[in-house]
Parts: sequence; C-alpha cells; structure tokens
Amino acid sequence: MDYRLIRVTKEHRKKLIVIVGPTAVGKTRTAIELAKHFHTEIISADSRQFFKEISIGTAKPDMDELAEAKHHFINSHSIFDEINAGRFEVEALAVIAKLHQQYNQLIMVGGSGLYINAVCDGLDDLPKADETLRQQIVDQYEKEGIVYLQSEVERLDPQYFRQVDQSNPQRLMRALEVCLMTGQPFSSFRNNSSKERPFEVIKIGLNLPREELYARINHRVDLMVEVGLVEEARAMYPNKETYALQTVGYTELFDYFEGMHSLERAIELIKQNTRRFAKRQITWFNRDKNTTWFKPDEVEKIITFLG
Repeated sequence: MDYRLIRVTKEHRKKLIVIVGPTAVGKTRTAIELAKHFHTEIISADSRQFFKEISIGTAKPDMDELAEAKHHFINSHSIFDEINAGRFEVEALAVIAKLHQQYNQLIMVGGSGLYINAVCDGLDDLPKADETLRQQIVDQYEKEGIVYLQSEVERLDPQYFRQVDQSNPQRLMRALEVCLMTGQPFSSFRNNSSKERPFEVIKIGLNLPREELYARINHRVDLMVEVGLVEEARAMYPNKETYALQTVGYTELFDYFEGMHSLERAIELIKQNTRRFAKRQITWFNRDKNTTWFKPDEVEKIITFLG
C-alpha cells in the first residue's frame, strides 16, 4: 500500500470550516472574514435564522454583511415550514456537495449545536416516536406549561437538561418521550457514532471572558429593542404557537403583550435568558475536543491555524 498516496489524498480533501460559539460572541463577522479570505461561501447553521418572517430577534446578518459573502440558509424557510435537525442535515449536505464542486473550503457558522452535529457527524439513531406517549406529554405540557417539561427532563436526565435549550418545548418533549419510552436517559442515545463525510471538518470555537460576553449580550438586546424588536414580536404574536417562535426574545415579549409583566421586565428577561442560553452553548461546544478555541478578534491567528 502506498501510504504517500493516502496522505496526499487526505490533504487534498475538501474542507468544511465550522465556526461555533455562544450567541453574540462575533461568529458572523469572523465567518465573513474567513469567507472573504478563502473566496468561498457560508452555510448558516442557526436554527432561527432560516425563517424569513423574523430578523431582529434572530440577529441575522444585515444586508451589508450578506453582500460581503454569499450565505445559504438565511431566509430560506417560513415559520410555517416543518424543519428540524434531520431535515437540515439532508438539505445542508446537498448544498455542501454542490458548492464543493466549485470551492475547496466552505464556511459553516452557527450556535445551534444539534444542527452543527447533524451535518458534521450525522444524527444519532434514536428510538422511533411513540405517538400515543407523545400526545400524552403534549396534553400535560398544555395543562402545566414548560415547567412540567423542565422538571421531568431534569429529573430523568440531568446531563441532557444542563445542555438543552431549556426554553425549547419541542426538544424537551422529545427527550422526555425517549426517557419514558425506554427507561434510559435521552443522553445515553446520543453521540454513539459518527457518519463518514466526504469532506474534512475543522472546528473553530470563539469565546470571550464571561463578563465581556454578557456585556455584549446585554448591549445587543438593547440595540434589538431600539431597531424594532417589540414591533416585530407584536407582528408575530398571532403565530406565537409556532415552533419557530418558541424562543428567547419572542416568548418574553408575548408574555408582556398578555399583561404578565412590564416591557422593562420583558427586556431584562430577554437578557437574562440569553445569558443562560449562551452558557449552555458553551457547555455544549466544550464537549467536542476537536474544537480549537480563539477570541473573535483573532482572525489572523485563525487563518494561520487553518493554513
């Protein structure tokens, strides 16, 4: 066997450079700078930036940023579409395969860990859904609210509860369903194996000291409010039950519209829940020992690392 040939072949494999990290850390700007350097395009792996009806609360790249580098999976779906990590895996891999015919490197960027994993490693083989059990869980959720889901998942699978977006009822319901159906923690079915991909994955993590990151989050929420987040949420209020809108930045304002608290309290809750979400993102991405970490202003160091 000619091992030199194997080495050359591996070195010339197409690459997917994946930029991960907590919300507000600066992933968008870093991804654009890398895309410009490598003269390539960007795959967004943010599970809320797909939706064309919402922009401010999802912190999408603005028009100027989108003009700097071509993005895929921004404004690609409607809030009424059924989209999940499994569908994203299929759609993203198809786009990646097409783009790799033109580019040796592609950039993928996002803070949705499950969607990143779906593309890089494939999803785990979870038990098939039990429709009867799922409906029972949904009925209980509608009676008792998300606190019911949170307490049950925390009780049955504390490891997964520390990592999941605790404000996302769909993910909590799926985890609870698997726990009750199998008698095993949902986390025990995850990350058991990786699927072979026809490209090399290089993962770059971005992070900042906690105080600086939290200050960025607070400032970004204030800017969102200034440019119309409340008005955007009000326009989306009739569709508040859709999965796409069960997320930080909208649910707090929906509660405000219903008189549950003041606008000032809603804004403070958005900041608080975003900070908590960022902490969970860091926990999730830190699990992957193949990720190399940088600060968001270290673009030149990242380029040197990537070669």
